[in-house]
Amino acid sequence: MSHEVKIPTVGESISSGLLSVWHKADGENVTVGDTLLTLDTDKVSTDLTAEVPGVLHIKVPAGQEVNIGEVVASIESDGTAASNLSAAAVPVTEASAAAPAPKVETPAPAPVEAPASVVLAPSLRDAVAAANDSLGVLKASGQPAQPVLEGRMTRKKMTPLRRKIAAQLVMAQHQAAILTTFNECDLSAVMKLRSEMQDAFTKEFGVKLGFMSFFIKAVVSALKSTPSINARIDGDDLIENHYFDIGVAVGTEKGLMVPVVRDADQKSFAQLEKDLADYAVKAREGKIQLPDLQGGVFTISNGGVYGSLLSTPILNPPQSGILGMHKIQERPIAVKGQVVVRPMMYLAMSYDHRVVDGKEAVTFLVRIKDCLENPVRLMLGL
Repeated sequence: MSHEVKIPTVGESISSGLLSVWHKADGENVTVGDTLLTLDTDKVSTDLTAEVPGVLHIKVPAGQEVNIGEVVASIESDGTAASNLSAAAVPVTEASAAAPAPKVETPAPAPVEAPASVVLAPSLRDAVAAANDSLGVLKASGQPAQPVLEGRMTRKKMTPLRRKIAAQLVMAQHQAAILTTFNECDLSAVMKLRSEMQDAFTKEFGVKLGFMSFFIKAVVSALKSTPSINARIDGDDLIENHYFDIGVAVGTEKGLMVPVVRDADQKSFAQLEKDLADYAVKAREGKIQLPDLQGGVFTISNGGVYGSLLSTPILNPPQSGILGMHKIQERPIAVKGQVVVRPMMYLAMSYDHRVVDGKEAVTFLVRIKDCLENPVRLMLGL
């Protein structure tokens, strides 16, 4: 008995995708639950699993664009399995095909950089390495289609996600009046506080106190003090948000994604760290789903994980602001007439000048600087 393997619906607005990988070879025996292929769309990657046993016969090779509902293979079974079953769509590396992909749309990720963690003085490098793991790079499923060599060039198809990122880059530059303001902050107090509280914090909450929770809390404080940045343009209307869902840019092997920490204003440092740890697990296992990426009122990005000293991040539409953090570097600065060496970080805040005035943007970034240089205020909610 022959069973068709069709591309199922994987999202309300998704009509096609890239068949990037076949995990089984043509003519290979498959069993129920075996992963057959990976479908890349402009939102997420999806694995399709077999629901009947038999011999797989591939009709569409890897690297081809396929439409929803298109037959890409068949499985010749012995007739004992239920008839007319096709492969089921499961979010990447999901173990079961029982849950359908959620039918939601998500704003495309901005071309921002990797997860926020920092590079510090040698005595704290081990701690920073652990913090980096809290938002590790997402893992791609399987191997991509082989590129084609053309003389001294290599040609390969852009993935739907990469095409979406490219389109969003151009759209953000064309539709928003993007301006960037800069500042720097001394992270001595944050580092000292983490060092003093780390053991007790870990023992009490079962998770380490990282750097990102400080940055998220600082952004929330700054958004509360400068509400115009927590707003966006919708046609001829200006929508001001009264919630604080903060996106954290995460680099993946397939492109940029921005998982969102919900209601960050209502969460403790411990809960923020647990949320980040949960995203770390999803990242390692490839289980980031559409709801994880949906919404967000402001984005945090950090190129410092790659060694960037300064950059100008691009907005994540329709948001009106994004904070770019960078490498922590020990530099000499003047403190009370004395030259001292401190761990310094450059901060960059890009904003939509149609919504945010320069004074408000500078005030916002100064507030973040003050919060990070006086982190006890954050813990006390001041």
